[in-house]
Amino acid sequence: MGSYKTILFDLDGTLVDSGEGIIRCAQLALRHFGLPLPSPSEMRTFVGPPLRDSFSRFGVAPENLEEAMAIYRSRYNSSGKFECFLYPGMMSLLKKLHNNGCRLLVATSKPEITSVEILTHLGAAPYFECIAGATMDNSRTTKAQVIAHLSEQVGGLSDAVMVGDTIFDVSGAAAHQIPTIGVAWGYGIAEDMERAGAVAIAGNTTQLLDLLGVERK
Repeated sequence: MGSYKTILFDLDGTLVDSGEGIIRCAQLALRHFGLPLPSPSEMRTFVGPPLRDSFSRFGVAPENLEEAMAIYRSRYNSSGKFECFLYPGMMSLLKKLHNNGCRLLVATSKPEITSVEILTHLGAAPYFECIAGATMDNSRTTKAQVIAHLSEQVGGLSDAVMVGDTIFDVSGAAAHQIPTIGVAWGYGIAEDMERAGAVAIAGNTTQLLDLLGVERK
């Protein structure tokens, strides 16, 4: 592992445990259409991937996807987005990376405006040079599209690494020749990330700091 100075973070499942709010909002939308609620472990897969893909996977008809997302967002935008917390040790990690001169960025499939609100609410926004996310009109939804947008915003992403918790992070970063370090505390499966090409898996924030090549100060 080398020493990385430009670090892209996923949001849900990597920086923030936002499962409670996301799952409650998704359940509300599924109930609206009379669909059976998936098991708790299956509901966890709503965290991270584009919302449209998840609703399709669990039975929402194509013609009902917009309504499902509107129902989801009605609750999420009022209260669900703040039903979350930074993972243990994350604030300390961001401070250490910042103090070591690292360039910190966010690349998430969550709507950009919401991502900024959440990180501001949790006090972590000041550590990031740019917080890039999806658009509300679905013109930018995938991780690869978000990273392309982020690169344009900050003038390039040379010598960068992605830190994320799902194969979507690995494949999205790979589309831009960016390696990914997976984290085991999120909503993805470590073995899946390794098979997708993750260069390493961090079990906690201390291991992540070591993998990023930053001294513990």
